[in-house]
Amino acid sequence: MLSLAFLIPAKADLFDSSSDEAMPPTQDEAFQFTLDVDTPTVLSARFAVAPGNYLYKDKIKFEIQAESPIQILPYDLPKSKTKDDEIFGPTEVYLHDINISLSLNRSQTEQAITFIAHYQGCSETFNICYPPTKKSVELLLPAYTATNDNSVSTQAKQPLSQQDQLAQSLAQDNLFKVLLSFFGIGILLAFTPCVFPMIPILSSIIVGEGEHITTRRAFTLSLVYVLAMSVTYTVAGLLTGLLGANIQTMLQNPWIIGSFSALFVILSLSMFGLYELQLPQGLQDRLHQISHQQKGGKLAGVALMGLLSGLIVGPCLAPPLAGALIFIGQQGDPILGASALFALSMGMGLPLLVIGTSAGSLLPKAGAWMDSIKAVFGVLMLGLSIWLLERIIPGWMALLLWGSLFIVSAIYLGALNTLTLSSNSYEKLSKGLGIIILIYGALLIVGGASGNQNVWQPLQGITSASIPAGQSQQGAKFKQIANLAELEQAIAQSNQPVMLDLYADWCVECKTMEMTTFHDPAVVATLANLTLLQLDMTDNNDEHKALLKQFGIFGPPTILFFDPQGSEYKQHRLIGTLNASDFNAHITAVLAIEE
Repeated sequence: MLSLAFLIPAKADLFDSSSDEAMPPTQDEAFQFTLDVDTPTVLSARFAVAPGNYLYKDKIKFEIQAESPIQILPYDLPKSKTKDDEIFGPTEVYLHDINISLSLNRSQTEQAITFIAHYQGCSETFNICYPPTKKSVELLLPAYTATNDNSVSTQAKQPLSQQDQLAQSLAQDNLFKVLLSFFGIGILLAFTPCVFPMIPILSSIIVGEGEHITTRRAFTLSLVYVLAMSVTYTVAGLLTGLLGANIQTMLQNPWIIGSFSALFVILSLSMFGLYELQLPQGLQDRLHQISHQQKGGKLAGVALMGLLSGLIVGPCLAPPLAGALIFIGQQGDPILGASALFALSMGMGLPLLVIGTSAGSLLPKAGAWMDSIKAVFGVLMLGLSIWLLERIIPGWMALLLWGSLFIVSAIYLGALNTLTLSSNSYEKLSKGLGIIILIYGALLIVGGASGNQNVWQPLQGITSASIPAGQSQQGAKFKQIANLAELEQAIAQSNQPVMLDLYADWCVECKTMEMTTFHDPAVVATLANLTLLQLDMTDNNDEHKALLKQFGIFGPPTILFFDPQGSEYKQHRLIGTLNASDFNAHITAVLAIEE
């Protein structure tokens, strides 16, 4: 019965000269089997399952020709999915590519073997099943020493990187578990530097409603903003996974960032009551949805702000996002990939929804309190404007802007006001906070004027000048490369492991790593055992895209590691940021491979 089902398409072809698109793939096209020698005692068997097909788990078996003394040790097959098969009933199957690691029991001399793989699968698209088959592969296993085998086998058994684990879970776990996991991870990502700035954006929109805001209205505005942001992340991520290019990076150019920053300045000044956004009718019709509606909190304008926030404010990668993109790119399943991305972005938006809705019940409805609250959010909007400009302006100039903002805010708090005996506790507290902010703002101005770029240590450049040469703490020193050819050349010239850091000025988390982790004394000492390379892909040109495509990555913040022979330690690939202690432990693990 199985054979007859297999022959039906071939017979139908005698009477129908339809296009090749109507023909089912051959068995080799549907299930491409490859076998690689990872180490002298470890083989890697891979089945590439074409879309619309599946393999039976219980039909997969491996053996070595009977006369060979080499034996395959017990092995585990990857997790499968349960399918209600028309022929076999509920059956464990594989719908996507699988990799199987096989350990061998063998002597240490060079040996030739005939490896045989047994398998069977079906096509859902054409509703046919292929007959059971076996593939024979001739291999010449190299000789090895026990010491060499142990070290290499340890490397082969290293766990997958976090993003690869997530990509694998997409292919193996059920839909509910996948969506729940990505939703939970999204909640954690909501407080990262690339998402957290959306909180004051949404809060400012809620405050813009003034005394007319209600809890229901605040919830509606928050939901529209979060949904727009989520759809943006989903569509941008989907296109990135399918096209292999990070769509969000295309919007990280000075003109777009400058325009968005200027919009925040305009909105913030209206929060201080300096003017009302009243324009001539003709111009008002064009800018109504961009500016005036933001102040009034209209739904279309809120959705537009959510869309722009998702594209411009938070373009950084994180392991969960990269895992979903890797899955989409490898498996070509946009529905499952998009669902995971949407669950991730909704998790990121949940804190925004809670904070935005709470504002509708907590904010005072009228009076001087509302003016003070609007002024606070006006300062936050100005801070967001500077935060965006940090991606395109020199660091010292950003310090000058931050210092100016702190000084003006201190004056608003009453830092220069005179207190009297009758002054109340609020006035004293306000003045005290104002003086602290005023002093810090002045330090930022001084630090910026001296060329420093660290907003948390504004006098670092000045104080280091008084320390004897060789004693000041220097950060990790990277050699800059521009393309794949320069990377290969640098690896070839290195006699130690190589670390490649993908950096961009518009990547907030890249700058965080640069100012903190890469300046930690312990990290700097450990990194001395590696060759440090850095690709500045701020411009994201064709050479940068070619390198990203070569390694199957989507942009910064990403760090790759290579052995002296140029092979990447994929299991140690990093996406996102790590604090100094965790990063130092990660580097130590990489170096241990070479020992």
